[in-house]
Amino acid sequence: MSRKTAACLMIQGAGSNVGKSVLVAGLCRYFANQGLSVAPFKPQNMSNNAAVADDGGEIGRAQALQARAARLPASVHMNPVLLKPESETGSQIILQGKRYGSMRAREYGSHKAALMPHVLDSFHQLCDRVDLVIIEGAGSPAEINLRAGDIANMGFASAVNAPVIMVGDIDRGGVIASLAGTDLVLSPEDKKMIKGFIINKFRGDTNLFSEGMTAIESFTGWAGIGILPFFDQARLLPAEDILDIDSKIAKTSPGADRHLKIAVPMLRRIANFDDLDPLAAEPDIDILLIKPGDVIPADCDLILLPGSKATIADLRFLRDQGWDIDIQAHYRRGGHVLGLCGGYQMLGNSISDPHGIEGAAETIDGLGLLDIETSLDHSKTLRQTKAVVMGSDIPVTGYEIHMGVSTGAGRDRPFLSIDGVGEGAISADGRVIGSYCHGLFSSNEFRAAFLAGFGMATDALDYDGQVDAVLDRLADHMATHLDLDALGEIAGI
Repeated sequence: MSRKTAACLMIQGAGSNVGKSVLVAGLCRYFANQGLSVAPFKPQNMSNNAAVADDGGEIGRAQALQARAARLPASVHMNPVLLKPESETGSQIILQGKRYGSMRAREYGSHKAALMPHVLDSFHQLCDRVDLVIIEGAGSPAEINLRAGDIANMGFASAVNAPVIMVGDIDRGGVIASLAGTDLVLSPEDKKMIKGFIINKFRGDTNLFSEGMTAIESFTGWAGIGILPFFDQARLLPAEDILDIDSKIAKTSPGADRHLKIAVPMLRRIANFDDLDPLAAEPDIDILLIKPGDVIPADCDLILLPGSKATIADLRFLRDQGWDIDIQAHYRRGGHVLGLCGGYQMLGNSISDPHGIEGAAETIDGLGLLDIETSLDHSKTLRQTKAVVMGSDIPVTGYEIHMGVSTGAGRDRPFLSIDGVGEGAISADGRVIGSYCHGLFSSNEFRAAFLAGFGMATDALDYDGQVDAVLDRLADHMATHLDLDALGEIAGI
């Protein structure tokens, strides 16, 4: 029996952050709404914002959102290579959902050829299951210094004969040059793969760029698929990059009776910050991203310590910024502290790395706000979690991605109950909470109860429902302004 071959289409960008991830999510939802089975695929992603797939293992958070848009369970095969930066020059490699090893950039460059068979295996597994695979590139194919052994852009497109649509971001300026320049530097073989282009994030009257479209078509020979106006509601979708959170934060309107100030120290290796997305969607919450060199404001209500890909290094960084002093002062004033995953580990008495997983084997003092000790080991906990808040029937749905085990007397006051087993820790006075559970604020009932503890009355925001509604509106937006029939023909459907 011959292998079923799905139609496919690859979205690449003339630069980084041109909106590829959101466009792929919109296309997944559009074609799913047309009755097709469709799957997202990103051969290689780089992000510390990971998700636990339904079939186990880690993938990029963006691919989890795209799977949701496609109305499919998230699979490790949707993002077979995930690079999770651990330092300025090195990353942990996740291959088909599991830890493969850690490499410096130069070592990884020579190793990509060994990864390509696994990437192709994942792609073909998806092709066996669906009608259409929408592929997302990484960065830009114009980075021709990375072309040798490429698995992320034209190297992959050529390997599977995927037609390419190039995306330019007009909001940052220079879009004609970026698209025409991309065509200029590519090899003749790679140029042939590009079948069309999209102008993204246009503000104002799209008719004003008609001459620009003609110019790009003339320079490149690509077909213009359309101009997509700026989609402001994209801010309501889960963020892929921590810097995107700034644009999502809903500031309190003048005269509001009550708002909650949540301070989030910007750790260097911050990870799984999707915990912030549901909070950012609440209209009367101010999320204050505390950047290096800034102090944590004395009037904040809650300090949220996020996850980290390098917990010990980030704890040192936190101290270097003087944030440990700010946190202790906040607590003495009666403030509340919530630590999630790596942030939970930092709140304890100590963190030990006896095997040198994050660097040199060592033990470092924690912040001492929870009576726990954490030891890092080689095993990684990866699981989707259904829990209840300890002592209640409030449900929590989330996930865990962490290395290390936390023990100590503080665990006698757990935060959650998972299948009757306590998880996390709460201080004796109830003002410090730590948990390994990410995504808990996506649970509407929990979020409402948590905010009520600060005197906040919410409007019962259905966060997951809001995300799905935005995905539908995104699909409609793209259908209005882009020639999606032409995209379908290019893909072969």
